[in-house]
Amino acid sequence: MKLSRGMSLFLLAFGVWSWVIWPTFLSNIWKDSRSWDAAGGATGFFTVHLVLVLVSLTLGTVIGVLGLRGVLAARAASR
Repeated sequence: MKLSRGMSLFLLAFGVWSWVIWPTFLSNIWKDSRSWDAAGGATGFFTVHLVLVLVSLTLGTVIGVLGLRGVLAARAASR
């Protein structure tokens, strides 16, 4: 399958965006008082959000790599 240059750039931008947004979100969740119980352990609130961040970063990485490969293939094809 061939990706257009525009679509490849969009996918690459999505991957970068994921790595900008989700670590910031995790940092905010980490600081939230609902994330930790009195004994210092993680709560369900934190665990659910941690899983959300990990899945989103994984998908963002895969999508970004696909975009990068598309951009590189388009560049090679234009030479």
